[in-house]
Amino acid sequence: MKPRTDGGPGNGTGSGTADDVAGRPRGLPGRRPRRSRAPVALLLPALLGLAFLILPLAGLLVRAPWSGLSEQLTSAAVWEALRLSLVSATAATAVSLVLGVPLAWLLARTELPGRRLVRALVTLPLVLPPVVGGVALLLVLGRRGIVGSWLDSAFGITLPFTTAGVVIAEAFVAMPFLVISVEGALRAADPRYEEAAATLGASRLTAFRRVTLPLIAPGIAAGAVLAWARALGEFGATITFAGNFPGRTQTMPLAVYLAMESDPQAAIALSLVLLVVSVAVLVGLRDRWLSTP
Repeated sequence: MKPRTDGGPGNGTGSGTADDVAGRPRGLPGRRPRRSRAPVALLLPALLGLAFLILPLAGLLVRAPWSGLSEQLTSAAVWEALRLSLVSATAATAVSLVLGVPLAWLLARTELPGRRLVRALVTLPLVLPPVVGGVALLLVLGRRGIVGSWLDSAFGITLPFTTAGVVIAEAFVAMPFLVISVEGALRAADPRYEEAAATLGASRLTAFRRVTLPLIAPGIAAGAVLAWARALGEFGATITFAGNFPGRTQTMPLAVYLAMESDPQAAIALSLVLLVVSVAVLVGLRDRWLSTP
């Protein structure tokens, strides 16, 4: 029988398909799966869920005072609240990075006794009502709190109802988002790179700084953006622990709440600002760190 020379599956020197050259049967993993049509039983509730989430935002856009929007947004109080929100959210994110990344490494890379309990306590602010978190912060860091009374008597430091109190309240509710993201990135990263660095004489800290951090940089960035967005929208813990003082502790969510009682049009305008900022953050996060094929 004459041997094949047309590049068919039996001859690796021809111009067969990539599947044939790789020796991988057609249809196995390696090919992108074809998207199937959604059944009606799933499509209908999915569309209802989409409408449930989108219609309130659409209502905000429809009822927005577009004609007087520039006047509403150019007031000094609005810009002061926006400035304070951006500064405090950025500071809270910095605190979350400094404290949260080592905490995530501890949960992901060490055999910490009671690790499940520690992880549950770390993620507790995700489900805890923010106002309860504010009360807890007052009991610990207030002027008569467990730690706050010592800070006041020894150093004259008072945290409640100050800008620093805003940062602490926002960091308390935002840090779990960063810890979860970084811990997931650490668990997905191959620890053999760190082990190889250790065999070459690098200390644990050097391996963490030169090897681990570059590997998990996307997870850190995604967690930082989520923490920043959560800190920007924080309300309950902030108003409970830091109060609502214009120019000092009144962030944009607090300004919206205050304006809703006296000037609903101003509240809508302020809400639009927060909506635009939140959408921009999430779109940037999706395109840069959470893109899917």
